[in-house]
Amino acid sequence: MFWAAFAGMYFIRKRKDLRDGSMTNNIDSKKLGLDLTEGPVFKSLAVFTVPIILSGLIQQLYSVVDLIMIGKFLGSAGTVGVSAGGEVSDLVTPVALAFSSAGQIYVAQIAGGKRKERIRSAAETLLSMMMILACAFMLAGVAFHRQILALLNCPEDAMGQAAVYMWITALGIPFVFGYNAVCGILRGMGESKGPLYFIILAALVNIFLDVPFVALFHWGAAGTAVATVIAQLLSFLAAVFFLHRHKEQSGLELKGLAFRINRRDLKVLLGLGIPQAVRTSLVRVSMFWVNMHVNAYGVVAAATNSIGNKLQKFTDIFSGALQQAAAVIIGQNLGAGKQERVKKFVWCTFMSAVGTAALISAVFVLFPKPIFGIFSGDREVLELGTVYLRIMTAHILWSAAIAAFQAVVVGSGFASLNFVIGILDGVLCKVGLSVLFVYGMGLGAVGFFAGTAWSRALPTVICFLYFYRGRWAKRKLL
Repeated sequence: MFWAAFAGMYFIRKRKDLRDGSMTNNIDSKKLGLDLTEGPVFKSLAVFTVPIILSGLIQQLYSVVDLIMIGKFLGSAGTVGVSAGGEVSDLVTPVALAFSSAGQIYVAQIAGGKRKERIRSAAETLLSMMMILACAFMLAGVAFHRQILALLNCPEDAMGQAAVYMWITALGIPFVFGYNAVCGILRGMGESKGPLYFIILAALVNIFLDVPFVALFHWGAAGTAVATVIAQLLSFLAAVFFLHRHKEQSGLELKGLAFRINRRDLKVLLGLGIPQAVRTSLVRVSMFWVNMHVNAYGVVAAATNSIGNKLQKFTDIFSGALQQAAAVIIGQNLGAGKQERVKKFVWCTFMSAVGTAALISAVFVLFPKPIFGIFSGDREVLELGTVYLRIMTAHILWSAAIAAFQAVVVGSGFASLNFVIGILDGVLCKVGLSVLFVYGMGLGAVGFFAGTAWSRALPTVICFLYFYRGRWAKRKLL
C-alpha cells in the first residue's frame, strides 16, 4: 500500500538520521520541523504525512478502547450517560480544529516566506484567541450542562452520570483548545512528529487511568471524565514543553510570549477559521439527519449504518491526513513563491491517495462479510453490510480524489471557496442525493448510503477546476 510505503520511507529516514546524527536534503537538525520548500517531493510528503496518519489511527483506536471500558464497567445507562455527556465536546472540538487549521495554514505561508519574526505575532494571536474561546465554552458548559442535556433528550436514567461527565469534561476545554493551537503552530512550521507524541501520551494516560478510576474506585462516568481531562492536560503541557524546548529553532520562547492579539493576524485567522467552523457544524447536522432517517428503517439498517460509519472514519484517516499534510506543504511553497513545486505535490498527493483508496476499496469489495463480521454476527446485518461496503467504495475513491485538489484550496487560504465546498459536500449534495435515491428511486435505507457515498463528486470537480485554472498561484495570506 502507498501508506505502508510512506511509513517505510519515514522510519528508514528516522533510522538514518539517528545513525548519522544529522539530517539531509530538506530536513535540518538545527531547525524545528521540515523545510517543505526544498528536497524530493515524494520524500517530503511521506516524512510529513506518516505521523499525521499514525495520530489519526491512534486516536480512533483509543476511542474504541475507551468505549469498551465504558460499556464493560458502566453498563447501558453509563454508556448512554457518557455518550450524551460527551456531546459538548463533540460540539466544541470542531471549533478548536477549525482555528487550529487556520493557524496551521497561516504559519505555513509565513514559514515558507522565511518571515520568522511574523511567526511570534501569529502564534500569540492564535493562542490568545483560542484560549478566550475556550474559557467561554468552558463557562457555558459548567453553567448550563443540565439544560444542554435536557435539550438533547438525555434519558432520565442516564441524566445523573451524563451531568457529572459533562461538567468535568467542560473543565478540560481550555486544554483541548491550547493543545490544538500549539499543534497548529508546529505543523505549520513543518513539525508533524511532535503532535504524534502528544496524542500517544494522551491515549496511554487515558487508558491507564480508566482502569483504576472506573474498575477499581468505581467512580462511574466521573472516573472516565477525570481520566480524560488529566490526559488532555498532560498532552497540552507536553505540547507547551516541546515548543519551549525548541525555542531557539522556532523563535518562540514561552517567557517572551504575551497574551497579545494582533489585529492583522486576527483578521486572517478569523477569515480562515470561522467558515471552517460553520462548515463543520453544518456537516455534523447533515450526518445527524442521515443517521436519524436510517434508524427509522429498523435495527438492521441502524446497526449496518453505525458499523459502516466507524469503517468510513477509519478509511477517511488516510485521505484526510494526506489532505492536511498537502495543505501545509502547499502553504509553505506558496509563501516561498514556488508554484511549480506546488503542482508536483498536488499530483504526488493525488496518486498516493487514489492508489491507497483503490487498495482499500478492493479489500472491501472482496471481503465484505469478514470485515463486517468483526463487529456483528447478525446474518441480516452482514447481508446489508455487503451492500453498504460496495456502495461506500465510491465515497473512498471520491475522498481520495478530492484530497489533493482541496488541499490547494485550503493551502492557498481561499476560505470562502472551502466553505462552499464543505456545504456542497456535507449538506446540499448529501441531503439532495439521499432524497433523490430514497424518495425518487425508492431505494430505502440503501439510498442514504448511496447519497453519502456520492456527495463528494461535484465538490471534487469544482476543486479540480480551481487547481486547473491556476488562480491559486496568485493567492497569499501575507
